[in-house]
Amino acid sequence: MTLDPQSAWVLGLVEKAANPTLDSMSVADARALFEDTAWRLDFEPVAMARIDAYEIPVAGGAIGARAYTPEGPDGGIAPALVYFHGGGWVVGSLDTHDRLCRALADRARSKVVAVDYRLAPEHPFPTPVEDAVAAFRWIAGKAGGLGIDPARIAVGGDSAGGNLSAVLCQMARDAGDAVQPCFQLLLYPATDFAGDYPSRAANAEGYLLTEALITWFGDYYKGGWTALGDPRLSPLRAPSLAGLAPALVVTAGYDPLQGEGAAYAEALKGAGVAVAHRDYPGMLHGFFNFGGAVKVAERAVGEAAADLRAAFGAA
Repeated sequence: MTLDPQSAWVLGLVEKAANPTLDSMSVADARALFEDTAWRLDFEPVAMARIDAYEIPVAGGAIGARAYTPEGPDGGIAPALVYFHGGGWVVGSLDTHDRLCRALADRARSKVVAVDYRLAPEHPFPTPVEDAVAAFRWIAGKAGGLGIDPARIAVGGDSAGGNLSAVLCQMARDAGDAVQPCFQLLLYPATDFAGDYPSRAANAEGYLLTEALITWFGDYYKGGWTALGDPRLSPLRAPSLAGLAPALVVTAGYDPLQGEGAAYAEALKGAGVAVAHRDYPGMLHGFFNFGGAVKVAERAVGEAAADLRAAFGAA
């Protein structure tokens, strides 16, 4: 396995910038730095036919959501991807993933509804999980009014957002919700707080997401929770994965989370779920946000969008 030359170039940019690592900063400063840098290698913003803002009621308050409708001839009911951003459950926002959501909406020819779930440490586990489930149910319940086909609602996200998407699918199945996700798009997801994988040691330093940063994120997210095998925290540990929506699991070769993402794909397959595992050997964690600078990232987003179109029954 060889690091992609453009990924190596990205690492060089990070080294030259000489910013402090997120785990060495206060949460407020880490969020500010992530907001300032997360989009810099991303796609140019694709024009949308419309962008709508919503407030979604959740336990103890409300969270924001942003719905992207791409340009196109179809102004009626459309499929949708409910998207949860990455950032270790601590950093990230609608803005940090705005360009990726636009790109997915444009390439998948579907709506994308990005959800601004509450973050740790102010709102540790299980609040982000509960926000994700509440948001999906709200969107499904109001689908017609939002211009969304309730039979064609997918969920997805990157890293922490991939974790929330996987957990949401399990909880919707277990609750017997009337509307179930039709597809799950899991981009380098965190799936197992209780396990240990060779990729964690092999990629612990030097490839953006470090072991120290994983620990920093995880400690804030877990709060005082000690049951690391809880499926709401570690979806790979669920008693059964049968009956879940078809999935695409994306992993990256130079990502500490590669092992647990691959393990989740295998576990889904073993449970009879239709799953595609697409590994990009030379890529780094977070590479879907590098679509403006890394050719493989641009291709990967296009391939994921094609899978979404197929799941929605579109050509």
